[in-house]
Amino acid sequence: MQLRKAAAAIALVALSLSGCASGPRKAATFAEAAKTRPDVTIVVTDSGLGGLSVVADLASRLPPSGIVRSARVVFVNALLDDAIGYNDLKHEADKVRVFDAALAAMESRYRPDLILVACNTLSVFYEKTEHARLGATETVSIVPMGVDLIENAMRETPAATTLIFATKGTIDSGAHRRLLVEKGVPDGKIVGQACPKLTGAIERGAHGDETAARILGFVEEAVRKLPAKDGPLVVSLNCTHFGYARPLWEETFARLGYPGVKVLDPNPLMADLVLREGAPRRYPETKVTVEVVSKTPVTPEVRAALGALLRTTSPATADALERYTRVPDLFHVAIEPSALVR
Repeated sequence: MQLRKAAAAIALVALSLSGCASGPRKAATFAEAAKTRPDVTIVVTDSGLGGLSVVADLASRLPPSGIVRSARVVFVNALLDDAIGYNDLKHEADKVRVFDAALAAMESRYRPDLILVACNTLSVFYEKTEHARLGATETVSIVPMGVDLIENAMRETPAATTLIFATKGTIDSGAHRRLLVEKGVPDGKIVGQACPKLTGAIERGAHGDETAARILGFVEEAVRKLPAKDGPLVVSLNCTHFGYARPLWEETFARLGYPGVKVLDPNPLMADLVLREGAPRRYPETKVTVEVVSKTPVTPEVRAALGALLRTTSPATADALERYTRVPDLFHVAIEPSALVR
């Protein structure tokens, strides 16, 4: 009888973890931690450095919330190698293996109360990881948040067409389109636009000429796909890097004859969730510490360019990026050369 009870309990836990992999979980892991413990740890992860914008948002908004005495916010770059990104892997199974190894390292090293997957590329296949089924930490992905944001905007403006700008891997997955169609948004009202190499340009200079030229090219390409050129638009930036260059997106649309276009960025919704789950206020303020960890090197040029953007929101996040910790043995996954896109 005891064995059967134990097996049932294990099955229930596994079910609760797997059932929430495609969106924000109902499990109260972080909520309970915030209500019962004075100190919490939140890990934010990305396949690059775009998710640092989520960290900066958290570091800025948590202190006055008082939901806990202290919050340790750790950003973990889940990139396997500085020469191998997730989009360089031919097979989804390899992407899943790499991310699973990174998630296991996050849990074992930091024992977080919450993991925020602030990366659309990683979010689209998170539900296929072992961590989604068996992980011990409540994990929330950004893709469902972005979909909800687009759906709400489309409901406000039913005649609009939505333009989704993202990495090639995210667009090719069709995740946003599939979820939007499931919510009743007509497929013909959704235009996806892949933006290869834009993340690298933004890391080198979010407001520079290279970034501006790439955004112009991608917006021109997306506009050519519109079923109607004179209707209202809902523009969604579904890569955490893209929000760094939000003024350029708005200027580009205005330049092409779409002034006042609504540009959506789901990044702030992750801090919204933390503050919502962590309520109510229990302390006069929350002390926040920020750490940045990466398996791969982060060049001084990238640290300077992104640091300048982050500093306007959170000096602590900019400082953490500048003094980031490189952990070459953070996790290990063997990838055959034949499995790489060349």
